Amino acid sequence: MRFGRAAGPKRSTGRRVTPRGWRNRILAVGAAALALPIAAGVAAPTVAIAAPAHSPVLRAPAGGFEDLMVPSVMGPIKVQVQWAARGGNAALYLLDGLRARDDRNAWSFETNALQQFGNDNITLVMPVGGQSSFYTDWYSPSNTNGQKTTYKWETFLSKELPAFLEGYGVSRTNNAVAGLSMGGSGALALAAYHRDVFKYAASYSGYLNISAPGMREAIRVAMLDAGRFNVDSMAAPWSPAWLRMDPFVFAPQLKGLPMYISAASGLPGQFDKPNSAVGAFNTGNAMALEALSLVNTRAFQARLATLKIPAQFDFPAQGTHSWKYWEGELFKSRNGILDATGGW
Repeated sequence: MRFGRAAGPKRSTGRRVTPRGWRNRILAVGAAALALPIAAGVAAPTVAIAAPAHSPVLRAPAGGFEDLMVPSVMGPIKVQVQWAARGGNAALYLLDGLRARDDRNAWSFETNALQQFGNDNITLVMPVGGQSSFYTDWYSPSNTNGQKTTYKWETFLSKELPAFLEGYGVSRTNNAVAGLSMGGSGALALAAYHRDVFKYAASYSGYLNISAPGMREAIRVAMLDAGRFNVDSMAAPWSPAWLRMDPFVFAPQLKGLPMYISAASGLPGQFDKPNSAVGAFNTGNAMALEALSLVNTRAFQARLATLKIPAQFDFPAQGTHSWKYWEGELFKSRNGILDATGGW
């Protein structure tokens, strides 16, 4: 795992290295010492002195997988990365769902996303954490679960992370973003408000009409269930922040953006085979969540049609709110992602 800004593996370049002096050596030792507590439990982390901002650091071997610790206003954020197969500068940001974990991004182990893009010239960027965040900038820490830090995920994903990855040769401007459920609306919002960073967006089973009657209340309940987060810390009741987060409202800002948007019917399909009472309960929840996503997504489709904004839509006849279906939707959007970024 790497720490700090664009810390790269040691390689022989044949260039003469100029001594940095005692002051820089002391700073480097201090940075390494600060990194040690974060690296507990991680085998042999590589900590190196940051390179000048104007010169990308040599990255991991092309196509390699790596965990990075990226500085942010929220503190260090873990980001899992699969580097482009041939060193290209394109990137695909993959956003997690409401129950995002603190150890791994679920795209990296619940799906075959790494294999899907393993031979492509595009870097997969999978940020870790952000449970119930909707990948937006909050007003304050949640006061219902003892949260210490205010979520600032939009700032991280649109500014801090692209700037950090630029040190590895990943472009700040040649990126796609895709997400499921909570990450679906988050992906569209990032692309709408940061067109200079993202040139393609995909939403799988997203909630794309969150100002519809009952949606804010549903989100409140869901966030309490997923980590006991207080939705009012994200957006105060009836504040403009709600409208800013709503794809149905900011839809005009998506004009000219290539998009892939999907939601299934909620009817059980090939991946729904519960064999216990708990399994049946979970399948029932997944059916209801997907049906709600379908209603939202159909409304968003009508909204785009009214605005004469084209997008690629997919509405499978079967499928619930679960990972194997999103794996398939990622594959269906793969060509559009690679076309938009030149990541072939």
